[in-house]
Amino acid sequence: MDFLKGRFASLLGPDQKLGPLVRLFRSNFRPYAGRYAYALAMMLIVSAATAGSAYIIKEIINKIFIDKNEGLIFTIAGVIVGIYLIKGFATYFSSITLTKIGNSMVARLQRQLYDAVLRQDIAFFQSHALGDIMVRISQNAGAARQAIDLIVMSLGRDLFTLISLVAVMVIQNPVMSFLSLLIAPPAILGVTYLLKKVRTAARKEVMTSAQIVTIVQESVQGIRVVKSFGLEDRLRAAFNVATTNVEKLSNRIAMLGARSSPLMETLGGFAIAFVVMFGGYQIVHYNADPGAFFSFITALLLAYEPAKRLARFNLDLEKALVGVRMMYEVMDLVPELQSAPDAVEATFDRAIVTLDRVDFAYGEAPVLKGLSLTAPENSVVALVGPSGAGKSTVFSLVERFYDPTAGAVLINGTDIRRFTVESLRRHVALVTQDTFLFAGTVAANIADGRPEASRAEIEAAARDANAYDFIMAMPGGFDALVGEGGGNLSGGQRQRIAIARAILRQAPILLLDEATSALDAQAERDIQEALARLMKGRTTFVIAHRLATVRDADIIYVMDKGEVVQKGTHEELMAEGGLYAHLRALQFREGGEASRAGVTDAFPA
Repeated sequence: MDFLKGRFASLLGPDQKLGPLVRLFRSNFRPYAGRYAYALAMMLIVSAATAGSAYIIKEIINKIFIDKNEGLIFTIAGVIVGIYLIKGFATYFSSITLTKIGNSMVARLQRQLYDAVLRQDIAFFQSHALGDIMVRISQNAGAARQAIDLIVMSLGRDLFTLISLVAVMVIQNPVMSFLSLLIAPPAILGVTYLLKKVRTAARKEVMTSAQIVTIVQESVQGIRVVKSFGLEDRLRAAFNVATTNVEKLSNRIAMLGARSSPLMETLGGFAIAFVVMFGGYQIVHYNADPGAFFSFITALLLAYEPAKRLARFNLDLEKALVGVRMMYEVMDLVPELQSAPDAVEATFDRAIVTLDRVDFAYGEAPVLKGLSLTAPENSVVALVGPSGAGKSTVFSLVERFYDPTAGAVLINGTDIRRFTVESLRRHVALVTQDTFLFAGTVAANIADGRPEASRAEIEAAARDANAYDFIMAMPGGFDALVGEGGGNLSGGQRQRIAIARAILRQAPILLLDEATSALDAQAERDIQEALARLMKGRTTFVIAHRLATVRDADIIYVMDKGEVVQKGTHEELMAEGGLYAHLRALQFREGGEASRAGVTDAFPA
């Protein structure tokens, strides 16, 4: 019993940092308490049956082999069959119950993890690699199950079995029982030493596994770039380094864990050898009960495996707790950007959007400096300027993906921080250059703009987006699958689906980020017509590097290094000169050269 007390005292010691484990049980044990109780009851039966199989050895030796009582042969044989029959069914029911509990728990924790990830703001996704997020969702929930199963199995199977077998040993020979348990202290010291090294190596292994997932994800998503630029060797080298690191860490963890085996085997060998010498001496010289001796030996041998598993308990638990801690790291993350406690629902049909002396920085790098601009109601406002001027950051601030470090973003004179984040974003529609579609049907992707929309409204939005005809030409029409990321569609088709999604949203604020970039002339014409319908009656921000696409904007803000350096209509800015006219001249020259090469001039004067 000193061995067991030391095992669990060590487990609950302050250096074990079992806060996540306590939390895991507190939040996940109650829904399954009844089924856990049933599984534990089955394990108690298994433990009792195991002890019974050791105890009955005494009767086999004394009654059959020494007393040669023929009448008890069939009786004892029947009892043995009964013991193992009960043990088999109890093991089956406990195993099935724990499996169902574990599967349910993993699914439940994965849902909680996914919800926690979706709650995070944009900054979280910029600071966490995709592989890291995927590993936390896919593997950490399994680690939580492993931790709970390990404890339940250690308590319900190994601990109860060990207690039952020790009870048999004590009944048969109390002195030998006490002497056999002297192996516990050195076993505890050895495993505690190994535990400290396993903890660090296990976390490194999980993080390196995330690198493997990230490399594979990037390789699949960017396969055209990989093939075009011949990047296979570079990616292969990076993948080899990551897998080699995981291999080394896994081998190290395995070696650390395996070191408990020679320790336990050696100590167990000494214990059994001592029992054989001591018990044999008593039988030879003091005519001790041979049946009791063999029953004791059987119980000791049967107790060896559960004792060895309990000796490794901390090692195995620590590896599982690495994943549990990483899981709760995500669940406990509080998004930096969230609705204020007194925030109100945004309810407006028209929008005047103002950025009032806004400063913003990504980390230490300033992006916007005292930026002020206004988008009047039902106007088209274009943001132009060189790369890095801060145009996309303006979009992020309007959608409140970030908050300004100084100044404010106002809608109809109200600071958008006064609105709940969810309600604010319901009033904004976005169409980007890199259109993203979810794997599923065409109709489902359009309906993402407004999930409660009817099929008729979805089809009407497709017509307004000039998408209806090509959708109906596809096998299955609106029920056709777009493929992962919209891979079954062309760039222009994906863009028109995205416009239909934005039309269906019926949001008063529209953000267009290079929405007609990299399209052929016919596709661009179709999309420009669709965008004209989409922009009608909305306050629209447009980002475009091709200045020809924004010449009809009501207001053009020319940005450079986070500041507005010019403002006006196309004609006013051309007359004024400056950066806008300079950019226009550069694009006109490029367009003229393209025209002479046989390419349509995208930048008419």
